[in-house]
Amino acid sequence: MFEFGRDLRRLFEKARDSDDLGWLELIGVGLVEVEARQQSIDAGRVSCPRPFDAALRAAALWREHARRCGAASSVERAESSGRDAAKHAANGDQAVCAALDLATSAMLAFDLRGGPERLTAALDLLSDLPAARRVDTVAAAAALHARLRARLALLSGRLSEMNEAAALLETALANLKGPRTLEDEIRLDRAALVLEIGLTARDPGMLDQAGRDLRALVEAAAPEQRPLSRARALALCAAGMAALAAVADAPAARDQAQAMFDVAAQLFTPDHSPLDWSAIQVMRAERETLPSVVLIQAEALTEGGGLILGALAHEQRVSQDAARASAAGDLTALLDIETSLRRRLARPSVTATPLDWAAEQIGLARVALARARWTGEGPRGVGLMLTEAAQTAREYGAQTLAERAERLTASTQSA
Repeated sequence: MFEFGRDLRRLFEKARDSDDLGWLELIGVGLVEVEARQQSIDAGRVSCPRPFDAALRAAALWREHARRCGAASSVERAESSGRDAAKHAANGDQAVCAALDLATSAMLAFDLRGGPERLTAALDLLSDLPAARRVDTVAAAAALHARLRARLALLSGRLSEMNEAAALLETALANLKGPRTLEDEIRLDRAALVLEIGLTARDPGMLDQAGRDLRALVEAAAPEQRPLSRARALALCAAGMAALAAVADAPAARDQAQAMFDVAAQLFTPDHSPLDWSAIQVMRAERETLPSVVLIQAEALTEGGGLILGALAHEQRVSQDAARASAAGDLTALLDIETSLRRRLARPSVTATPLDWAAEQIGLARVALARARWTGEGPRGVGLMLTEAAQTAREYGAQTLAERAERLTASTQSA
């Protein structure tokens, strides 16, 4: 995607010595892996002058690779590098930093594959840490604690917990001493949380705050320097705008949201950051009908790894395929979709997870409801399928998947 001329090489060589890893956004996921492997090799050399710092940097690079492609092996390598850093810790503050790194990898594992127990384990790890001496270490621990609490608050859906977590994030930002990339991630976490509070409570003040935060993130992330940060903020802004448009039935706001999704998706190619690109398409598909090829590609980029995003992409693709077949009255196409889903349930792949099962159940429910509209026969077992799918999704922390099952349940009951 980028030509590596002499000036760019010098820029990257200088960036490699910085704590700010924002420059990684300019290189594709394959080159991120190359950087991570090289850093791991350097950190493991007997001659490495600063093995603790080198191991932490290797962990951060492996996390970036995992975040971009979802590879479980990269999360494992990040955890391994974090444990190496702990072995090389020369004082109490370095030991705390290594523990924070391991907790950060656990948080990423949750973001990718769910499992609320990962969050609680990380919080338990933080609670057992000795008091740090350095101000920046104390601030880093507080920031990570706030991010973990924010995720648990979103899972709970309780406004009180979400408001408490938002206050923690606000305090963490005020005291943060880390690199800009970390600050941007925390701001994005806070914007997502505040947006959810605003939508849940119908609070215009919170919605305005989320909008201001996201606008600031977009403006601060130049497309030629931080394309992924800009795209993530734009996509979240578009999702919020689309949600408000649905509530207010405002076509102009819906069109604006669609335009923002389009801009976000055009900032980079699918191979540059497969998960970011797929996430944008899944978010778009919640609000608009996409060409089949788009969701097929998103599903292909995310399947087989037990990813929450993979289950969502599959469910969205089935949903839109079923909707097209239903609109055309094509019972044969509906039968083909059902047969494919049942085949996957009967012969699951070795990498299939309970979230994949939940997505299949929602898909079968959609097909049954679509067929019922044309045949007049009442769909059987749909309520149970959707209830179990929602419960499974919530158990694993896949809120969006659970909400899709619950919305479908509500629509069947009101019909």
